[in-house]
Amino acid sequence: MKILLASSEVVPFAKTGGLADVAGALPRELEKLGHEVTVFMPAYQAALKAGLEVEKTATTLEIPIGSELENGRLLKSTLPDSNVDLYLVDHTEYFQRDALYGEQGSDYADNCERFTFFCRSVLESVRLLDLQPDLIHCNDWQTGLIPALLKCEYSENPLYQDIASLITIHNLAYQGLFDYEKLAVSGLDAKYFNWQEMEFHGRLNLLKTGIAFADSINTVSPTYAVEIQGAEQGCGLEGILQDRVDRLSGILNGIDTADWNPATDKLIPTNFDANFDVASGSPGKAKCKHELQVQNKLAVDPNVPLIGIVGRLAEQKGWSLILPILRQWLKSVDAQWVILGTGDPDYHHVLTTLHRLHPNKLGLTLGFSNELAHQIEAGADMFVMPSRYEPCGLNQMYSMAYGTVPVVRRTGGLADTVINATQENLENNTATGFSFEEFTSAGLEAALSKSLRMYNEDRKGWNQLVINGMTKDWSWTTSARKYEELYKKTVVSKSLK
Repeated sequence: MKILLASSEVVPFAKTGGLADVAGALPRELEKLGHEVTVFMPAYQAALKAGLEVEKTATTLEIPIGSELENGRLLKSTLPDSNVDLYLVDHTEYFQRDALYGEQGSDYADNCERFTFFCRSVLESVRLLDLQPDLIHCNDWQTGLIPALLKCEYSENPLYQDIASLITIHNLAYQGLFDYEKLAVSGLDAKYFNWQEMEFHGRLNLLKTGIAFADSINTVSPTYAVEIQGAEQGCGLEGILQDRVDRLSGILNGIDTADWNPATDKLIPTNFDANFDVASGSPGKAKCKHELQVQNKLAVDPNVPLIGIVGRLAEQKGWSLILPILRQWLKSVDAQWVILGTGDPDYHHVLTTLHRLHPNKLGLTLGFSNELAHQIEAGADMFVMPSRYEPCGLNQMYSMAYGTVPVVRRTGGLADTVINATQENLENNTATGFSFEEFTSAGLEAALSKSLRMYNEDRKGWNQLVINGMTKDWSWTTSARKYEELYKKTVVSKSLK
């Protein structure tokens, strides 16, 4: 098949979240399966400064944005370790900025114009480059206009009539909402601004637009695909998702095992794998724990449980549950914590205070370090991830791959990846972590306490839990095959209309 993947961010060119990881890894896996994949993204300042080879092309763009024509051009690169062509849509005024979507907590005021330009440029490039894709794989609201343009504006053009569209929802909370006046920017007829297609409480909603017009819709985990059909996690779009449930499915993300593999990782003190004695544990992981304790100025003790957290300091990630436990445990429980993250200033303040009061039990880095993220995954005994919602999540999979047992709330991708350490699951060697249901500190504390008891009292059982997680296949291989099936099903469905 010929597949065009459009994404607002792609690793290693530009990244703010998991979308970039998917857009960087999935095309390479699809290429290995024999498909011809082309990727499009905006030519951000960050992408052009990423240190990767980018060349100019002779392809220029003239794109209508409202009543104006905006000029741009295509740049070209290749996804690392592949032959996948990556085109960067270049428009200096729109994309040569310090950030991708906004600065200082506010979105750019012209995001509708910026991503309308991107969407229209992708479709024009199909013609200009003679790409002839069977399917365009769109991702999140930034590409939501593409399915609508295919159906409403390009449908009579023979070059586009047979192109199917899929939109992947990576996080339903981000929808691309704009005032009604921005409809003119899209160039689509006002008749489409209705409650079934583009309108959302009087505003233009680009994610809803993509959902309404795409031939298929999917999310990044099966459980999240079910959850978003309900009011609690539907973010106001549960109605249209219920209406299109026959087109909705979930495919779990994989992880990039070229970057996240404890046997080959160059960012950790020593490499290790799952080949270790259940009774004595992994010497390599023990060395990584020792170095993590030293680096964070914690008491060096191989037997004290070390709990890791990496991620955004945001309410969605469960910090309202973590902080009450952290305050109490730092005083009364024999356990250490290492935290890496950035986000809400209020959480920064609380964590800084706790670190000052308990420097021997809490290691804290406010910011982001890829190297430290790898070292925490390799050196911690447990990884805490009590998310309010989690479309997929990657850190719980990184943790299991690195022999770090996840303690998670059972939601979204966390429910699909972490097998709770019930007595039955422990006895049949399927358990990989600890999970809880209700979004409460009591639920989290019960799961954490259970994990500590097992770590302290049944080290052989604990090591088996570690091995169970490490021997799972977390690579993109399985996920790519499921996308291949979904692409084929979408193309056939399109051809039958």
